[in-house]
Amino acid sequence: MNAALMFSDQRMLLLARAQPGGRDIASFVQAHGPEIQSALLEHGAVLLRGFEVRGVEDFARFIDATGLKRIEYVYRSTPRTAVGDKIFTATEYPPQQEILLHNENAYQRDWPLKVAFCCLIPAKSGGATPLGDMRQITAAIGPRLLERFAERGVCYVRHYRRHIDLSWQVVFQTQEPELVAEFCRAEGIAHEWLDSEILRTTQVAHGAAVHPVTAERIYFNQAHLFHVTSLGSAGAKSLIELFGADRLPRHATYGDGAEIASEDLEQVRSAFRRHEVSFPWQPGDVLLLDNMQVAHGRRPFRGPRKVLASLLDARSRYGAEGRPIGVPVHHGEKCER
Repeated sequence: MNAALMFSDQRMLLLARAQPGGRDIASFVQAHGPEIQSALLEHGAVLLRGFEVRGVEDFARFIDATGLKRIEYVYRSTPRTAVGDKIFTATEYPPQQEILLHNENAYQRDWPLKVAFCCLIPAKSGGATPLGDMRQITAAIGPRLLERFAERGVCYVRHYRRHIDLSWQVVFQTQEPELVAEFCRAEGIAHEWLDSEILRTTQVAHGAAVHPVTAERIYFNQAHLFHVTSLGSAGAKSLIELFGADRLPRHATYGDGAEIASEDLEQVRSAFRRHEVSFPWQPGDVLLLDNMQVAHGRRPFRGPRKVLASLLDARSRYGAEGRPIGVPVHHGEKCER
């Protein structure tokens, strides 16, 4: 496999280029599967470039060649459109909006260990997918704050309304309240209807987690995205004035219901910002990430941009034998306030 690191000062992102006569991506993955998996574990991210990848079908063939199982995207936090079997558009936020670094589904008790992206149309300008090495980020967050999140976990509180953020129908991928209740019971999510229009869900999940292969404990949650201050001080103030502090569209506290200190959140956001690198997409690029070793985001952009995503290799905080792999969380459903 012809491959080299894209960044000389990073262990992250191994670039493997297609060779003349070997541009079929599925055949390449089948021929180099063990090398790709080994590189993914060592470097956290592998970028395949120069292969014949023109549409959803080619991306699907790549995924099938890896042997990794695709995961459905339910209990959603961002808008996406399904374009194939468990293949989606990347998050459909407005192009001028930046998406901060995060680990996919780290707000859930179950998550994909791997995430694949495919760029069919790069933006005219901007639109990069920045990456962050979670070893570096966790170290920058520091052991004291990591331990605080690990011990206390994170509580995610969401209020679903018409035309505000995502509707419950989109989040849970159903039109039936009974199916929402069934899903929430199965996943340990507290839910209640505050009136005929407003649904509240609450779940306590991990603040840190242990990688199932490397055994490293990393910062692994999305408090910095769900917390109302992710919108900036002016945006947070407006939302609190509009909805009230106890009925925000989304918010995060520590698992015991205590507010997360602003300095804690700034320390986390600063750690992500300091260890962010990015590369320009090229048409046909396929990126495979170890979702626990590498965080990802999205730069603002102009012009058409088409990037696909698929969540792969489902993992659970309870592990194969039901033992927690992160901090034990309240399996009762509300965080105390």
